[in-house]
Amino acid sequence: MRYGDDDTIRHLLADTEVWAVVGLSNDTRRTAFGIADYLRRNGKRVVPVHPSAPVVAGEQGYATLSEIPFAVDVVDLFVRSELAGPVVDEAVKIGAKGVWLQLGVRDDAAAVRAGEAGLDVVMDTCPAMEAPRLGLDWTR
Repeated sequence: MRYGDDDTIRHLLADTEVWAVVGLSNDTRRTAFGIADYLRRNGKRVVPVHPSAPVVAGEQGYATLSEIPFAVDVVDLFVRSELAGPVVDEAVKIGAKGVWLQLGVRDDAAAVRAGEAGLDVVMDTCPAMEAPRLGLDWTR
């Protein structure tokens, strides 16, 4: 069940620029790769966050969120639900404006912590589903 109202989802999709995608690698078979490409094609700067710190689509990757040397608007999580809490806490630490837990990723306690820290929170859905549903001009 999706967590996050339409205004929050619309804001994260329309009014942000830099998305750190946790779990993004060069494995084109992974959903994270396809969604990162979708975000990129629709104007987002996509920063890979993965233990191997890969370069993906020309963008330098980082092993952790804390290693990113510039501001991040949204932290997008492609991790198992049981790993989401510490990543959300790190998103709060780095001053991200929002967290997006992908379809099938849920951690209600982490969502509450992020919300209490002032972050916008979307959980258990996907930008590629939400942008068309909300009628955003993401046609690429």
